[in-house]
Amino acid sequence: MYLRLRKRLLLVVWLLGGFGASAQTTPALIPAHDPVMIRQNGTYYMFCTGPGIAVWSSKDRRNWTREKPVFPAAPAWAVQAVPGFKNHIWAPDISYHNGVYSLFYSISAFGKNTSCIGLATNKTLDPTSKDYKWTDHGRVVQSVPGRDMWNAIDPNLIRDEAGTPWLSFGSFWEGIKLVKLRPDLTAPAQPEQWRTVAKRPRSPQLNDSLPGDGAIEAPFIFRKGGYYYLFTSFDYCCRGPQSTYKIMVGRAKSVTGPYVDKAGVALDQGGGTEVLAGNKNWFGLGHNSVYTFDNTDYLVFHGYDAADKGYPKLRIERLTWDAAGWPVVQP
Repeated sequence: MYLRLRKRLLLVVWLLGGFGASAQTTPALIPAHDPVMIRQNGTYYMFCTGPGIAVWSSKDRRNWTREKPVFPAAPAWAVQAVPGFKNHIWAPDISYHNGVYSLFYSISAFGKNTSCIGLATNKTLDPTSKDYKWTDHGRVVQSVPGRDMWNAIDPNLIRDEAGTPWLSFGSFWEGIKLVKLRPDLTAPAQPEQWRTVAKRPRSPQLNDSLPGDGAIEAPFIFRKGGYYYLFTSFDYCCRGPQSTYKIMVGRAKSVTGPYVDKAGVALDQGGGTEVLAGNKNWFGLGHNSVYTFDNTDYLVFHGYDAADKGYPKLRIERLTWDAAGWPVVQP
């Protein structure tokens, strides 16, 4: 059900113009869902859920110009992998390493874990550059109904102290997974080992094919001060005024965990410390990412705007850290 509602709401956003391809400058509070961000040569680039992956650019993180999508047409492999796929791509993740920008992205059959995470790379994010060209490497991770009790969506890449790449991902079912990737990021490292780093209780009587009631998704791992912080979103997105999304966190000394919350409860046992939740102005807040720009940390996420019928909008807030090293939002 939550996935059908998500599809309906995102379609509304698209029709409102939030995910189109023509250039357009828009002030802050632009339509956005599942935003991630990076800076190249003084320009911020934001990628988010939408047809072909929505792309925006900005010089100041306040005034945004809509760019052309990453994929003008649906990748052929994705059409074969997910029946009915129409190029509506979810929850991208952007990173930079050794001269290459890596963009992970999600495709899925709504309401099922018939899902895949793909990878595209580029030498530059500047669409005016002669080197601007997205190269699609296809499927990296796939979940199969009846085989996997996890969902291959919502990817996030983190590199540990040694530079080894790890991919976290997951939505509902049995929670958030973590897998080591090959150096070229195109597949899991061998031998494959799939770790559960966070989950919420799931009613055992539910059929394995259903997402279930353990509402957790959207992992993002951020390294700071000797800890890896695992951010996730609890409860329900994509329901407009009925959205209950909120941002939670736990931390660990190792990228593989165990991650625990402020009270010492492990995230793979249902733990999590609240970072930010909805209120009368924003019905729900979630699917966050975290970045450091000019020695300041920022929380990037979307919220369902109470002043605009609960439509999802981009939110960026300054992130500080308390005396014990836990994140605190400073609006």
